Amino acid sequence: MHARRDQAEVLPGSARGADPHEVASYDPDWPARFQAWRDRLAAALGPAAVRIDHVGSTSVPGLAAKPIIDVQVSVPDVDDERPYLCRAESTGLVLQLRERGHRFLLPPAAEPRDVHVHICGSGGAWEHDHLLLRDYLRAHPLVCENYAALKKELIARWHHDRKAYGDSKTDFVLDTLADAAEWAMATGWRA
Repeated sequence: MHARRDQAEVLPGSARGADPHEVASYDPDWPARFQAWRDRLAAALGPAAVRIDHVGSTSVPGLAAKPIIDVQVSVPDVDDERPYLCRAESTGLVLQLRERGHRFLLPPAAEPRDVHVHICGSGGAWEHDHLLLRDYLRAHPLVCENYAALKKELIARWHHDRKAYGDSKTDFVLDTLADAAEWAMATGWRA
């Protein structure tokens, strides 16, 4: 689902150090927190944003998650940063990662890590896969229960290593995406 990190450019000065790393029970305030960030980004980006979506585990009602809102901003051409990057950074975010088809912004090190903003190409694989996974999880409560149990097990093992925690979920996510692709074909799902 994600590009390999060795193909990514992590920007100097964007490191955050050791942020708290936990999985929390679903919080019904997460949609409102997304809406506040959506409004803030929409005002800053204007027509540069084709769409702004809530993705990741906090976008799935009832799913346990790291209490960080994942916002996906789709733009016409992610490689042409001029129309969107400075505007996105004007919301108080910093660019941490530049990889093929994706830019990753988050609050600066002095601020709480409460949001991750993913900028991707409209109509591309990054956008599609995140929306598909979100919608599949929303439609399949048992898969959500299994995912929550896995995340709680993994956070207990990797609570000091954010990257290892994320990497250890990869097989589950890829298997779920394969099931989601079949579901999308059967139901006519569209991003």
